[in-house]
Order: sequence, then structure tokens, then C-alpha cells
Amino acid sequence: MKTLPYRNPVVPGFHPDPSVCRVGPDFYLVVSSFEFFPGLPVFHSTNLVNWEPISFAWHRESQFDMAGAGASRGLFAPTIRFHAGEFFITVTDVSGTGNCILRSGTPYGPWSDPVPVAQGGIDPSLFFDDDGTAFFCTNAEVDGSTGIALSVINPVTGALRSPVRHICAGTGGRWPEAPHLYKFDGLYYLMLAEGGTEYGHMETLFRSESPWGPYTPCPTNPVLSHRDAVSNPVQCTGHADIVDDGAGNLWAVFLGVRTLPGVLLHNLGRETFLSPVVQDAAGWFSIGNGGIVGLEMEGPLPGEARPYTRDWKPSYIEGKRDPHWCFVRGFDASLIHFDCTDAAVRLAFGPDISTPSGLYALALRRQEGFLCEFSARVEFPARIYAADENSGKNSGVRAGLTAYYNDSYHYDIFVYRDGVCGTNDPWRLGVSKRIHDMEAVVASVDLPESLLQVGGSGLAAVDFRIRSDTEWYVFEWKAGGTGWAELGRGKTAGLCTEGTYHMSFTGVLFGVFASGCLNFFGSEPDYPVSFSDCAYTERD
Repeated sequence: MKTLPYRNPVVPGFHPDPSVCRVGPDFYLVVSSFEFFPGLPVFHSTNLVNWEPISFAWHRESQFDMAGAGASRGLFAPTIRFHAGEFFITVTDVSGTGNCILRSGTPYGPWSDPVPVAQGGIDPSLFFDDDGTAFFCTNAEVDGSTGIALSVINPVTGALRSPVRHICAGTGGRWPEAPHLYKFDGLYYLMLAEGGTEYGHMETLFRSESPWGPYTPCPTNPVLSHRDAVSNPVQCTGHADIVDDGAGNLWAVFLGVRTLPGVLLHNLGRETFLSPVVQDAAGWFSIGNGGIVGLEMEGPLPGEARPYTRDWKPSYIEGKRDPHWCFVRGFDASLIHFDCTDAAVRLAFGPDISTPSGLYALALRRQEGFLCEFSARVEFPARIYAADENSGKNSGVRAGLTAYYNDSYHYDIFVYRDGVCGTNDPWRLGVSKRIHDMEAVVASVDLPESLLQVGGSGLAAVDFRIRSDTEWYVFEWKAGGTGWAELGRGKTAGLCTEGTYHMSFTGVLFGVFASGCLNFFGSEPDYPVSFSDCAYTERD
């Protein structure tokens, strides 16, 4: 059988907890999205390597209430399955609904409102047996036993049709979770993750003659783990799902991280990887080469991997937002507008993006590689505000670019004024860092009057760029025909998951933002700040 080369990760950047299903020659994949909207992105592929976003299962804010969702909360660990002409996505909303199911007759949506399932735990998965029985599997505690729990449900209403029973405790690793049930040659296979989604992560396998057990562990467990492969550039492998490609081959999608060189730190988030599954004579299987995978791999792909550029400029199509954009907890049309005529993102001045709740004037897209750039031109109101010390409206304003992990971890470059501003006061350029509960402007410079490209509209323009590598985020600006000048930089390690003060599961995103408040002469424009020429480019 012909093997074809491909490169991991197949869905780079913050795209964790993948699940996959096949319908004919088409494969569909869904990943976790946590507090980001739209959420639960669904991808399509015909070769398992080139994945294109086609929909979001959370595409109406009314489906889930994320108003109070903190960083790395929200929607955890979805599973996608196809049965009897319908697609099903199970997911845990840890900020409200709990375990639930969404449905659609097409992977392109629209997706239904979620129906809750009265089974505890996280990481829900559906398995449809040969007779159509729908089994619902989670990580949960049942009658004092922790591990994997199973029930029979109505997948349309979410109603339980059996008691919830404990079926497996794993192999002894902490936090047995992310269970998936399969059936091969009349036997039921249970695959789950253990060890936590960090550097002890592993995937283990069990099988039984009944979905209820008892389950026998695979003699070569774990079937996937890099816990002892410390020199491998891929770490934290686990949380896998398996799909039959229709030609007799099994494949696994799973999460992993690419670490910074020489240290166990990662900033890109947990990404989606792909590997062939190898079965032995006894019917057991392992992922990769004895549980080890790499960045460069090969296997009997359903089709040849196509060259793919990560370079991106947003599309502006009326009624169809570019699928790479995302927002924290939801989208506020009074703060953000996508101008399809002028190909620009227009923002009102919104809340501080370090505020731990609410919606922002902030539009983001994922960082997908170490060596990359994100840039945009910002036009801002240099002349159209009024200073009024008694109005209470002039709280200072910022508008610029951000390398954003969450509200407690981000580096920003921006134009700004602090406090009450006189009409002739100079605008300044600044770089700020937010780490834990500390935030400061670490570099600033007056923006010379001669560099303000002010036209009759009263708007001035500055170009910003963030360049990233494995050591630094570098913040640069230019205006008035000048070349790029560095204003400041921040350590890449400062935006890594391992350094956060709480459990976090996401990765760095780049974005445009506007925050603060100004009192304008006359009527205030709806969206006084505009970002054009937004672009993301990878150099590796």
C-alpha cells in the first residue's frame, strides 16, 4: 500500500481535543473552543491532512450563556458522530449547561440548541451500536467510583434510558478522561486519556465483549504517550479519537504541543496531530511507532497532502464573517463592525481587555506557528474628541494590536492617551505587558505631529506589526512613510500555558482592539477606530 508524507500538526495553533468522523469519502473534525465565540469549529477534509473550517456548532450566542465564563472555561472536549442521516456533537459547557448534545442534518449547520444530558463529568462521547442504541460516555464519579461512566440515552432529547454505570478506572494514571467507545470484529474497545493534559499525558486502551465491561487492558498500554520522550519536539500527546478511512486503515487524531526549544513550555496551545494506527495479530492497536509520533510522518493517506500556506488576509463578504476571527465570550455588534466595502475592522472604544468578564472591542485569530507576523494599519480620531474634565467620559484610550493568551496574559502595542486629554496634546505609542496581576506600559514614545497622517476626516494612521519567534514577541510601528521601528519586545515564555496562575488550556491569538472612552465633539461616530490591511504571515 502506497504511503504518503505529511506534516504535523494538521490543524496548527490552539485547536485541542480533536474528534473525527467519516461519511463516505469526507472526514469531519471538531475541537474545543473554551470561552471563544463562535465556538466548536467544524472542519472538513478528504485526505485527513488538509482541513478547512466549514461551520461552528456554537454560532448563535443564545445557544450557550458565556457572560460569566472565565479564561479557559466554556466549552470542553467535543465529540462528533454521524448516525441515521444526522451529525451529533457532544460537549461539556463547564460554565452553565453541563454535558449536552447539538445536532444538524449537515456539517455546514445550522446546529441545534443544546439538549442537556443528566450525566455528570466532562468529555462526553457518543457511540451508536449496530442496532442503533446510543451510548453516552463521560469521565465521572458514580457511586464513589471515579473513572469512565456509561449510560444509554435518547440522542435527540438527551433523556437517560438506563442508569449511569461506572465501567473503567483506567490503568492508574490520574484523571482518566476523554473516553471513546468503538466496535471492531464484535469486540468493544474503550480508549481514554490518562495522566492529565500536560507532560504525563497518555492514551490507554481496553476491550470487552460488552459495552458495560468488564474491560481488559491492552498489554502494551499506553498506546500513545511522549511522557518519556523528552527530546521529542512534540509533547503532551493524548486525547485521541480514531476513524476508519474506508480503505481498511485506521487513523488517530489527538492533541499535542510543540514546545519552545530546550524547555517544556508552549505558547501556541494544544494542536491537532494525525497518525496511522497499527493493529497487531491479537487485534490490539497502537498509535504511531509504538506510541511515538513526529512532526514529519507518512502513512496510507486517503489522498495526497496538498501544499498549504498559513498566510492569511481576512475575507470581507457581506453576511459571512471570515472564519478565522473569534471573540471572547461573544460578539457585540455595538463594539465591532466588519466593513465589507472598505475591507476594514471598525471598532468602538470598549472595556479594558484585562477585564475578566464581559465583551470587548477585540477581534482575534490564532497564532499557528512560531515564526510569524501579524500586522494592521490603525486609523484613529486625532482631532475629533473634546476634553471635558467634568464629563467623566475621558478615561484614556488605546487602539492597537495584541498578542493575547487571556485577560491576564497579553502583550500589546497601541496608540494611546491617558486620562483627560487636551485637543493639542500629543498622541503616544506604547507597548504594555499584562502578566498575572501586573500590568505596565514598558515602552512609549510621543508620536510626532509630522508623522500623523491627518486628513479632512480628522483621522490619523499608524502601522503596527508583531513579529514572533521562539524567544521574543517584537513590537514595531511605522507612520508617514518611515520604515519599521522597534518599540519594545516581550519574552515568548511569558505567554506560555505553564506560566499561568490557574489551569489554562488555550494558546496565543493575535488581534486588534480598542479600549477606553473619549468625549467627542458633536455626535460620536459609531466605530471611531478602523483597522485595515490586517495580515498574518508565517516564516517557517
